[in-house]
Amino acid sequence: MKAEIIRNYAKLIARVGANVQKGQEVFLNASIENAEFVHILVEECYLAGAKRVFVDYTDEELQRLTITHGDEESLSVLNEMEVGRQEHFIKNHPCRIFIESDDPDALKGIDQSKYGRFTSKHTKEIWKYRKIWDSECQWTIAGYPSKRWAKKVYPELSEEEAVEKLLAAILHVSRADEGDPIENWKKHNDRLTMHKDKLNMLGLKKLHYRSKKGTDLTIGLLDSVLWEAGGERTKTAKTFFQPNIPTEECFTSPDKYSAEGIVYSTKPLSLRGEIVEDFSLRFREGKIVEVHAKKGEHVLKDAIESNENGCYLGECALVGVDSPIHQTGILFYSTLFDENASCHLAFGRAFPNLIKDYDKKTEEEISAIPINESTTHVDFMIGDETLDIDGIDKEGNVVPIFRNGLFVI
Repeated sequence: MKAEIIRNYAKLIARVGANVQKGQEVFLNASIENAEFVHILVEECYLAGAKRVFVDYTDEELQRLTITHGDEESLSVLNEMEVGRQEHFIKNHPCRIFIESDDPDALKGIDQSKYGRFTSKHTKEIWKYRKIWDSECQWTIAGYPSKRWAKKVYPELSEEEAVEKLLAAILHVSRADEGDPIENWKKHNDRLTMHKDKLNMLGLKKLHYRSKKGTDLTIGLLDSVLWEAGGERTKTAKTFFQPNIPTEECFTSPDKYSAEGIVYSTKPLSLRGEIVEDFSLRFREGKIVEVHAKKGEHVLKDAIESNENGCYLGECALVGVDSPIHQTGILFYSTLFDENASCHLAFGRAFPNLIKDYDKKTEEEISAIPINESTTHVDFMIGDETLDIDGIDKEGNVVPIFRNGLFVI
């Protein structure tokens, strides 16, 4: 891969994804295996104006050892060092960059119940702080291949060939392999914004999903919650950033208690080191009441049941099958990429920042709006070339939104 393309990708992450501001701190999480790329990315953050870049290297083997042998009570709470970091985020509003490269099989075979229990408690503790700093900090997630991830996607290739091929796929779907990636993203964001604006103008009360797989699901929407797409802005400074590279979705948070019917998955779900395949979820009054899967059912059930309010939806996202990720035909075994291949839903946490006038509302006013609050957020893919979606507005008019897996608005 040409060094110039890699450099431009790092520049895209620093200047468009996180949009590092002059004098701002950056906290970067990445696999120790990707140190060479991290060096380039750190330099680009400094060139963008960062006053200091902190790097936290991750190691999947150490993570597995911690989950297997660590004391559950200790793992469930924040220690003084973790609390100090959260307080630092609240005070200083740094950028956060996450480089996704996890081995999809890294946590295979672990004690799922233990993992679910302590991560739920630990995440709940973090969110006490994150609710305060989250809307004030830019953050972005982007991908870079690791050897094990690449071999999972391309098992027939040598390790070196698999890494090279996965890197090429990541750069392609991230619009970073040709031309000026920054200009590419400006045009792409404009297209997503067009769809988002149309959805917000329609004033929809419900979405009705149907597909040949058997999906027949109705989800209620709220007047007080907006559709979003592409970039976001921080609450106070109004700094524009792109949370996900890549992204193809227009998304919203539904009425927590509204989902009725059944939905079928269209792609495997990589979850806690296991693969969940061919699954369906049935909803009643918003709650998941039935879970079936040909493979990985126990993992899916535990993810839903072990997290507070994990049984309710937090997101509805619309993605056309003309997405470059869908067009590759690749299963990335990574939610960052696979969720952007087709329409998807997520059980668990909703996005309170989608509430109208969110930055002007009190905590009590936000809590009164029926969107889901949870310690988990799991995206799963439901779109294919047979998916139709109708919107129903306040007067009961039916508005076609998707036909055969594509936007028609």
